[in-house]
Amino acid sequence: MNSQKIISIIVLVLSTIAILACLVINLETWIVYTVSIFGIPAWVLSLGLLTMAKPKPEDAEERVKEPFTGY
Repeated sequence: MNSQKIISIIVLVLSTIAILACLVINLETWIVYTVSIFGIPAWVLSLGLLTMAKPKPEDAEERVKEPFTGY
């Protein structure tokens, strides 16, 4: 596993725990606001990084030569 995947898993787990804690435990208002401002975007970002499309082995070299073919 590469380091980006490990970091994404750690951020995903920590933000999930923080979000669930805010939902279950009656915490102070500023803690809930902080989790909503930082925790939810971190959760979405880490989930997106984990589920990004990986190139097929035969297409990997072509993506290096021309990485964006969105048009």
